[in-house]
Amino acid sequence: MSVDPLGAALPAVPLGLGLAGLLVPYRMRGLAALLGIGGAAVALACAIAVALRGARGADAGVTVAEFGRFPVTFGTWLDGPAGLVAVAVGVVALCVQVYSVAYLHDDERYAPYAAQVSLFTGAMLLVVVSGDLIALLVGWEVMGICSYLLIGHDRRLPEAPGAAVKAFLVTRVGDVGFLLGIVLLGLHAHSFRIADVFAAAGSGALSAGTVTAACVLLLAGVAGKSAQFPLHTWLPDAMAGPTPISALIHAATMVAAGVYVVARLYPLFERSPAALVVLAVMASVTMLLGALSALGQDDIKRVLAWSTVSQLGYMTGALAVGAPAAALFHLLTHAAFKALLFLAAGSVIHAVGSNRMSAMGGLRERMPVTFWTMTVGLGALAGVPPLAGFWSKDAILEAAAGSGPVPRGVALIVLCSAGATVAVTAAYVVRLWRRTFLGEPRGEAARTGHEPGWAMRGPLLVLAVPSALLGLAGLVPGFGARLGSAERLAAVGWTTAAALVLLLAGGWVAWRRTSRGDLVAPDTGAGRLLANAFYLDAVQDALVTRPVVALAGLARQADERLVDGAVEGVGAGAGGLGGLLARAHTAALPRAATAVLGGAVVLAVVIAVVLGVAR
Repeated sequence: MSVDPLGAALPAVPLGLGLAGLLVPYRMRGLAALLGIGGAAVALACAIAVALRGARGADAGVTVAEFGRFPVTFGTWLDGPAGLVAVAVGVVALCVQVYSVAYLHDDERYAPYAAQVSLFTGAMLLVVVSGDLIALLVGWEVMGICSYLLIGHDRRLPEAPGAAVKAFLVTRVGDVGFLLGIVLLGLHAHSFRIADVFAAAGSGALSAGTVTAACVLLLAGVAGKSAQFPLHTWLPDAMAGPTPISALIHAATMVAAGVYVVARLYPLFERSPAALVVLAVMASVTMLLGALSALGQDDIKRVLAWSTVSQLGYMTGALAVGAPAAALFHLLTHAAFKALLFLAAGSVIHAVGSNRMSAMGGLRERMPVTFWTMTVGLGALAGVPPLAGFWSKDAILEAAAGSGPVPRGVALIVLCSAGATVAVTAAYVVRLWRRTFLGEPRGEAARTGHEPGWAMRGPLLVLAVPSALLGLAGLVPGFGARLGSAERLAAVGWTTAAALVLLLAGGWVAWRRTSRGDLVAPDTGAGRLLANAFYLDAVQDALVTRPVVALAGLARQADERLVDGAVEGVGAGAGGLGGLLARAHTAALPRAATAVLGGAVVLAVVIAVVLGVAR
């Protein structure tokens, strides 16, 4: 067959069941849950089968459309990274679907929610397995609309619609560049098949300038989807969506898509050192900016959101220094521990009724399962050995310390930023851990909080296993080969020792300061600066949003007063002239009738006189 049936089933099953789920009435929660969980389970089974079967490469595909002389095909590319990333997507999606049944048990709009989660999952899997840039773009954009729908799901929250619109618009800004990059590659390669694009680049049909321009344009889309500076501001606001959706977006879909696409198209980026330098600068700023911003948040979900921004900076930094395998390794470990952290945070919020850590505290004894599983997730996030994040983060530090395709100075910038981020990450992890679970309860709900049901606790226990153990896979040479590395991904070197020193330093400072209060006092200038993420939202609002809105207002006024005004003026003028003529005609009618009557009388008299004379 021209299309691998197993690869085609990966996105097709959740997409098909998601579309069917949109037709399910709101009251039929059981059927909606069956379709959602069933779609995720089948997708996971297909992903495991693909991963166990081994790499198959790109298939021929089938032509589904033609743009002029350029065919658009649907085909799959099931190499090692595709199989492993598909498994990660399937695991997280299944856990989210199961967890959501209990988390949204009182939500009357659960049925469309479950269907949209399935569509989200299928769209990400389409990006993962696609062997054609247009099919990849379809999955990329479907994720965008699904994120808009899911972030704005809870219509009782006043901030949800704005957050959904912001996520949609900011990512669309980047997607303009992404689309142009795909078009540029397809036009010059005379094909949108990824294998054909690689072949064209290898043969010289794609010039160095074309490759660089296309890669930089693609990075605009990556910055939007993967929340990289300066298009990162939408991701923390996306916390207005239900917590399981936060887990899905931050762990296995949407934000991971940008990193995966760069890794998939890495043969192109290798040919463009300039694009990699842009990526390195973007990553260096993002990872440290996200970690510092997490220090000042009181909302537990926003801490984790800024953490995601920072960890994605690690992944893009690894890509920039020529280590796509290390980036994918961290993508996989991050998917496990970040999904765990969000779902554990959801359990805490469910028990306390608030997102604010200032309303928590003392939950360790009352929520032991949540406490221990979240402790594993936080340890993996900070890079505590031997948990998963320790090995994958160290692989990135090792790659940044070595030689790569970017200038040495640029790689050192990535290394220094990554090292500083290790210390800051340890600080906000300790702060979150202590303020949530230790000390005295800071509210009545925290005093009476309790564990949720097993439908919510079960996914936590499942995700705790890869959060703890997945990093050890990096010690197996075959695992590195599956991700495209000729060597083992996990190794111990001087960067390991340096990272542990920075980890201990950041954690120790945070422990000491949080024992006397908050790490950064929220009423100080530094506290406000970090809480507002360096006011970059305000800067974007002043430099971009307001000028665009003002320009739109001017355009509207010009349209209304000039274009519409001219048309309406012509109409009004014609109507006025007609009115004048009508009034003139109406006013002259009596005089005209009198003149006609007088003329008739005169004419009759003249005729009578003439006839009399004639006789």
